[in-house]
Amino acid sequence: MTTFDEREKDFEARYKHDQELQFKVKARRNKLLGLWAAERMGLQGDAAETYARAVVDAEFAGGDPKVVGKVMTDLNAKGQTCTESQVKFELDHFAEAAKQQIMQE
Repeated sequence: MTTFDEREKDFEARYKHDQELQFKVKARRNKLLGLWAAERMGLQGDAAETYARAVVDAEFAGGDPKVVGKVMTDLNAKGQTCTESQVKFELDHFAEAAKQQIMQE
């Protein structure tokens, strides 16, 4: 195997690792956001976990806009005044927390 082939293989492995890390961080971030929103809506235990999973699933249905829209709509429906910018702020906050948690695992 040539040096070029080894570099290419290393690059591909690093790229795969980075993509997996980004996926895990985003999923954890969405779960943390879901748990935060569940708490604001008065959900606890299994109901909070179920809601958090629904927020994680929203990512697959349309990315960040779908996640933000779901949380904002659900909070407002429960009488918790919430704006899109507030949810985005929390999303950014939880992204940092999620990254730290994943890196410590």
